[in-house]
Amino acid sequence: MREIVIGAAQLGPNQKADSRDAIVARMIALLEDAARQGCTLVVYPELALTTFFPRWYMEDQAEVDRWFEREMPGEATRPLFERARALRVAISFGYAELTPEGHHYNVSVLTDRDARIVGKYRKVHLPGHDEFDTERAFQHLEKRYFKPGDLGFPVWRSQDAVIGMCICNDRRWPETYRVMGLQGVELVVLGYNTPSVNSQFSGEAGDKRLYHSELSMAAGAYQNSTWVVGVAKAGVEDGHPLMGGSIIVDPNGFVVARAKTEGDELLVHACDMDACNFGKSTIFDFARHRRVEHYGRICSQTGVEAPR
Repeated sequence: MREIVIGAAQLGPNQKADSRDAIVARMIALLEDAARQGCTLVVYPELALTTFFPRWYMEDQAEVDRWFEREMPGEATRPLFERARALRVAISFGYAELTPEGHHYNVSVLTDRDARIVGKYRKVHLPGHDEFDTERAFQHLEKRYFKPGDLGFPVWRSQDAVIGMCICNDRRWPETYRVMGLQGVELVVLGYNTPSVNSQFSGEAGDKRLYHSELSMAAGAYQNSTWVVGVAKAGVEDGHPLMGGSIIVDPNGFVVARAKTEGDELLVHACDMDACNFGKSTIFDFARHRRVEHYGRICSQTGVEAPR
């Protein structure tokens, strides 16, 4: 049995006024709780270190850049890395990255149990828009503040498992999981900050948004025979509600742990990586069953081309 005891560390809201030091202290508290329960990997949400700043329209680049990290670990996050190293617990979390070349990305990282960064992922599927939209109930300006990720969907071998990452909207796209699945992924870890309401369709209630979130992750897990750990930032953040719904999904698509609150909350589950083997060797044995000669349209076309 190749077992990883995983802690899904949901965060409650990060307010605009909250310091990074205060947020990291909450992350460390969840880390210590996870270590007491035997976890060797803790997964935190997207943009874990700040509020979800793309909800605001900003024209001053200096104002935007204050939400970004120029190094990792940095001054504020070093205590998290040091505590993780002392506890021998690997971590994965999301943040906004400003590169030395001046590029802005929505990023997640993965460490080993010695707190060394072994993997980095940059969000590929950026939702929202890039200019102020008067038709929306609130703004969602990821396309304004981030570049699309340029690293693809890599996977890494860590803790004797093949691990991949994605972020938020990526979880809704089947290509995300399939590209990692074709690399033998056994564990997909992802964080998200998803509004409880749809800014363009007020009739989509929170329970429907939770359903779609869970459906996407469960389908990705089942269709690629992989564990999926989805971790939310939740609660009312600067007056804007974010949905929770953090879950751990097994390789058959069944939810084995689910958050009950919209605050700081830890889900713990012992995940057997060998549980991936049956699906990967039967119905989702890609080498035997995939018919790539018929899939060309997926990579040659973006928008819909309907028959005339």
